[in-house]
Amino acid sequence: MKLTFHKLPPSHPCMTVEAALHHKGLEFETVTLQPGAHNAEMEKIYGEGKTTVPGLVADGEPVHGSVAILAKLEEIAPDPPLYPDAIAAKVSEAEAWGDRELQDLGRRLTFGALHFRPESFGSFGGVGELDPPGTDFAMKYIRQSWRYHGITAERLADDLRGLPEKVERIEAFAADGIVAGEAPTAADLQIGATIRVLLTVGDLDAYLIGTAGESIARRWFPDYPGRVPTGAYPASWTVSP
Repeated sequence: MKLTFHKLPPSHPCMTVEAALHHKGLEFETVTLQPGAHNAEMEKIYGEGKTTVPGLVADGEPVHGSVAILAKLEEIAPDPPLYPDAIAAKVSEAEAWGDRELQDLGRRLTFGALHFRPESFGSFGGVGELDPPGTDFAMKYIRQSWRYHGITAERLADDLRGLPEKVERIEAFAADGIVAGEAPTAADLQIGATIRVLLTVGDLDAYLIGTAGESIARRWFPDYPGRVPTGAYPASWTVSP
C-alpha cells in the first residue's frame, strides 16, 4: 500500500501520526508543507474545510486528522496494535479526550509563552536565542499565531487554571492501564505528543515533571527542540498544582 503523509514540522498531531507509522513498521512518503501555504494545499487534497495537518493518502484514499489516521493505520496493519482488544474502547475514549480537550493546549500555551519571550522562538529551530532582527520576525509570526489560534490572555489564564485537572486525568488513564504500558496505545501517542510540546515551556514544569504525562511524552517523543524559560507567564496566572 502506498502511503503519503502530509505534515508540518512543529505540529504535535503530526508527531502522533509519524510515531504510529514507525511503530507499525510501515513504509511511507513524507510531504512537508509550508506554514500558511499548507491550508490551501490540504484542502485541495482532503476536501473542503480540511485545511489542517496531518493528512494521509492511503492508496489514493485521503484520511484527515490524527484520530482518523490512527484508526486507518490499525486497519492496514493490526499488529502491533494501537487499540489492544482488552482495552480498545477505553483507549479510543482517552485518545478522543486527548484530541478534543488537550491538543489545543500544545498550541495555545506554547505560543502564549513565546509572546512574552519571543527571542526563545529560535530554540525551536535549533539556533538558540534570536538576535534583535530575528526577534522582530518571531514577534510577527507569534502575533499571527495568536490570531490564527484565537489566543487571548484571558483564555491562557483559564488554560493554566485547568491544567492540573487534565494532568490528573492522565494519571487516571495510567492507573487504568490505558497509557504508560510497555507498548504505546493510540492514547499514549495522542496525549504524549501534546505533553511533549508543553514540556518546552519552563512555567509548566511544576505541573508536569514527575507525572505520568511526562513519562509518556519523553518515552515516545524523546527528541523535541525548544525551550521557553521559566518566568514567561505572569506569576499571578500560574498556580501550584
